[in-house]
Amino acid sequence: MITRPSDFAALQRDGTSRSAGLVSVRVRRTDLDVTRFAFSTGRKLGGAVVRNRTRRRIRESLRSMDSSLVAGWDVLVIARPATAEAPQSAIAADLAQALARAGVLAPEPRP
Repeated sequence: MITRPSDFAALQRDGTSRSAGLVSVRVRRTDLDVTRFAFSTGRKLGGAVVRNRTRRRIRESLRSMDSSLVAGWDVLVIARPATAEAPQSAIAADLAQALARAGVLAPEPRP
């Protein structure tokens, strides 16, 4: 997890954005051996219960693609208001699409 204010500032300053439907991601290359994530769920999503549920659903989507993640990235996942009511499969698909565009997901091998 990204927790330090200096890491967020570096992500805002040096990161690039990619988006897909329900989510937007801001990514920054690091020299770490892991990929770290942070989540932004604004009040437009709803109350605290809705925002927390949305973060849990995004984390679950990330768990399912854990083996495909490339190490060495800081990623800020920004949930758009429609994410709160979207089905889990749509969240996972849009998140995978945004991460693939950013280069955080390894390309799937072609058969």
